[in-house]
Formats: sequence, C-alpha cells, structure tokens
Amino acid sequence: MLKTVLSLMIVGLLVNTAGTVPAYADSNTEKEARLGEKVKEGVRRLGTGEATRVEVRLRDKTKLQGYIREAGENNFVVVDASGARHTIPYPQVKKVKGNNLSTGARIAIGVAIVVAILTIGVLAGRN
Repeated sequence: MLKTVLSLMIVGLLVNTAGTVPAYADSNTEKEARLGEKVKEGVRRLGTGEATRVEVRLRDKTKLQGYIREAGENNFVVVDASGARHTIPYPQVKKVKGNNLSTGARIAIGVAIVVAILTIGVLAGRN
C-alpha cells in the first residue's frame, strides 16, 4: 500500500512539473524601449509641419497640444499654441493622438470633389 501511494505521488509530481511553462518577465527598460519604438513609428506616420496637429500625453500626466516641428532618432519637438518648443523623448510618451490626413485620404477627398462637380455639371446641362 505504501508503494502505491508513493508511486502515485511521484507520478503526480512528474505530471505537474512536465506541464509547467517558465514565464520570462521583461525588464522595464525593454518595455519602455518597445513602447518608444511604437511612438516613434506613430510620429513618423503623422509627419511634421504645422498641419500635423497632435495631442501628446506624457507618463507624468502632462498634456501637450500643438504640432510636430521635427522628429529625430531619440526625440521629437512639439510646438504649442504659444510658440514654445517642447523636446520630448519617445520613451516618456504615454499616448500620441494626431489628426493628419494620409495621402490616400487626400486623394480620395479630391476625387470625390471632382466627381461631385462633374455630376452637378452634367445635371445642370440637362436642364
């Protein structure tokens, strides 16, 4: 009886050990680096210039609104309504929200306007 109980305990421990998967925790610096790369890509997609209006939320809960003047390798510059420049490192950013239209959206809007004008012209010519 003792052998059976010990055998079942050993089998149970082996099954429990075989079914586990080690969990690897990322360090904070790795997480910040990945988030910084995502922010960098987002800023790159938005572009620079006065037409690129953004709202930036930093990790210290600061909010900045303005446009992206320049985007570098490690940081980008936001100019607010008063003209003050704020240099922001990518890892310090929590969220970037922008309203810049992509080239495809601009083309689609242009085509829609041309089609509307042609339609109005054709309908006016029939009357």
